[in-house]
Amino acid sequence: MQITSRRKAIAFFTVLGSSLVAVAIVLNITWIIHWREVVPLVIGIVFFAVIIAGLILNTIFLVREIRRNEQHDSFINAVTHELKTPIASIRLYLETLQSRDLAEEQRREFYRVMLQDTERLMGTVDQVLRAAETVQKQGQRNFAQVDVAALLHECVQVARVRHHLGEDALGEKNHAIGAEESTVVGDAEELRTAISNLLVNAVKYSTDEVKIMAEVIPLGGDVLVRISDHGVGIPRADLTRIFKRFYRAGRAKTKVKGTGLGLFIVRSIVKKHAGSVTAESEGEGKGATITLRLPRYESR
Repeated sequence: MQITSRRKAIAFFTVLGSSLVAVAIVLNITWIIHWREVVPLVIGIVFFAVIIAGLILNTIFLVREIRRNEQHDSFINAVTHELKTPIASIRLYLETLQSRDLAEEQRREFYRVMLQDTERLMGTVDQVLRAAETVQKQGQRNFAQVDVAALLHECVQVARVRHHLGEDALGEKNHAIGAEESTVVGDAEELRTAISNLLVNAVKYSTDEVKIMAEVIPLGGDVLVRISDHGVGIPRADLTRIFKRFYRAGRAKTKVKGTGLGLFIVRSIVKKHAGSVTAESEGEGKGATITLRLPRYESR
């Protein structure tokens, strides 16, 4: 459906641009012939203003399409790399295992690396599929009461094991007095995906020393999930753009590999739960803080 709508939009603005050029030519000819008559002159000025407005809209659309195509190309290149690299690695190890008689310890090391590459491969595929699902899925399916504090604790534990981090590297704070202060209504699996994506991003964009803090904060009628890191940071001009599909900010474009879908998925999930997500950063190299705001469940 999105491809069809984009084609219709492109066709519309192409026809609009051609029509405006034709009208401009007619107006110029009319002015030359009837330059002494007031009524055609006034009508021509009105039409000319419409033409200018139309050309501005047409230009804006074209610029957006160019940017979207650039982001799409970057996404294709990133996904291709993310898929090709682990596949090439797995193939190399399999060929080595097939052609050589290796010691048991070396075989286990090869198996461990291949499993890591498989997880990386599945992670990329899962992100692409998840991005498509968040766009297509509508309504509130599988919504139930979810303890966000317990969910965050679970995600933090998984991230520590997956990335080999200690409590000093990935800390956790729960500011809620009880479960009732950190309970929301939503899809537990989708919220787990959103929080996990934020934790993965925080680890990925950290510098040499990983220092991350994950917090649950009850605030008024909302529950906040705040993930802070001391990593590469985000340029201030990109703080609102990073949640767009395929968008990657600052040094992340070249320094860190990725698809540009993680934060888009987070925003889509949070929006579906009637919440919001914001990013804060003092600039590149100064870390970043991502905050999810979800409406708290009020028992009656």
